[in-house]
Amino acid sequence: MKIVLDAFGGDHAPEEIVKGGLLALQEAADFSLVLVGDEQKINAILAEESYDKARVEVVHAPEVITNDDVPTVAIKQKKESSLVVAFRYLKENEDAVGMVSAGSTGAVLTGGLFLLGRIRGIDRPALCPLLPTLKGGQVALIDCGANVDCKPINLVQCGMMGSVYARVRCGVENPRVALLSNGTEDKKGNALNKEAFPLLKACKSINFVGNMEAREALSGDYDVIVTDGFAGNILLKGIEGAAGMVTKMLKTEIYSKTRFKIAALGLKPVFKKLKTTMDYNRVGGALFVGVQKVLVKSHGSSKRDAILASILQTLEVHKRGMIESIKEELAKMTAEEQA
Repeated sequence: MKIVLDAFGGDHAPEEIVKGGLLALQEAADFSLVLVGDEQKINAILAEESYDKARVEVVHAPEVITNDDVPTVAIKQKKESSLVVAFRYLKENEDAVGMVSAGSTGAVLTGGLFLLGRIRGIDRPALCPLLPTLKGGQVALIDCGANVDCKPINLVQCGMMGSVYARVRCGVENPRVALLSNGTEDKKGNALNKEAFPLLKACKSINFVGNMEAREALSGDYDVIVTDGFAGNILLKGIEGAAGMVTKMLKTEIYSKTRFKIAALGLKPVFKKLKTTMDYNRVGGALFVGVQKVLVKSHGSSKRDAILASILQTLEVHKRGMIESIKEELAKMTAEEQA
């Protein structure tokens, strides 16, 4: 099987992206890598590396979609960009099972929707990152930005897809699904939440545990957080901002006095563990759930270790039958509705 890698997507493309792909070849022996981008530049990087040439294919794509491009326009006009060519390869080749890109989020999502295509019956695919929790596990946040305006059925489908992902990726047998709201009471929330709540509760495919507040997102009491892309993106960036602020404040205080510096030496293992837990390079990227094949959006600033993790994530999700599981659960939900 093949994993397609957009070699020119991301802040550190193409060198870090290509080298991350080669690291993945060392970690897993059961796949080959398709590098898409400027052939001459990719081959120049490969020439300096040692790897199994039989497992690497280079597909030429002279153009690049940047963050300055309008996603819908770029997908239509830059038909020879690394991203569009990668999607074309992914769709046209049966043995290509997944794709990774650290490029423009909007362009990746647009390409996933219009070039790769939705799973039949899924109204709106959603972006789903995994976040660390206080209890040591992970929580799936779905949606975190793909759909800023949603209908109640979209949230129900997100609950189902998030549950499948939590089972496949995190090994949670019966994921606890919560609806992000401004209070835990059943009647809390805006009009969308109030309509979605009874639908989630009635769906037998979802272990719905009710509303949850944003401050409990990383508590470890939930496995899936369901929300629209607008609120989900705000939650995600709020968490990132708060974590960054606390880190900076902690560093400032530690370096303010000598005795704090000495004390910090004793806490070095604690800080190291915390840094490892919060490091997105270990987890991989955000899965775009609901499209025909496995599509992982890596962080724009991803370096080789993050690309490695994203490729391994793509392989794992495919091997565990994520796409087929979503189709099966969707069929069950449809049967429930008809009954």
